[in-house]
Amino acid sequence: MSHMDKHWLEISFRDEWVSIRSLDYQEDLLGSLAELGVIELHGDHIHVNHVIRLHKFFRLRGNLGVNDAGAAIILDLLDRIERLQADLRSLGKE
Repeated sequence: MSHMDKHWLEISFRDEWVSIRSLDYQEDLLGSLAELGVIELHGDHIHVNHVIRLHKFFRLRGNLGVNDAGAAIILDLLDRIERLQADLRSLGKE
């Protein structure tokens, strides 16, 4: 996904929720990941940004062999980096 695609997704789907039944993951697995803090579920729905986060989680596990806790920590750190970069960009515009 390119940098531009990512921003389009964030803007276009900011308030979009999807049913977890529409995903290709077992509901029990999604519940476990929600308990770990990897994703957030509201009933049987997940925010589209968390679907993206879910895909990143499984890429970390599959491609790098990182365990669940490690992948969760990496995702949290990546989120922090993205927020800090956004803050720096907005400071540069002032």
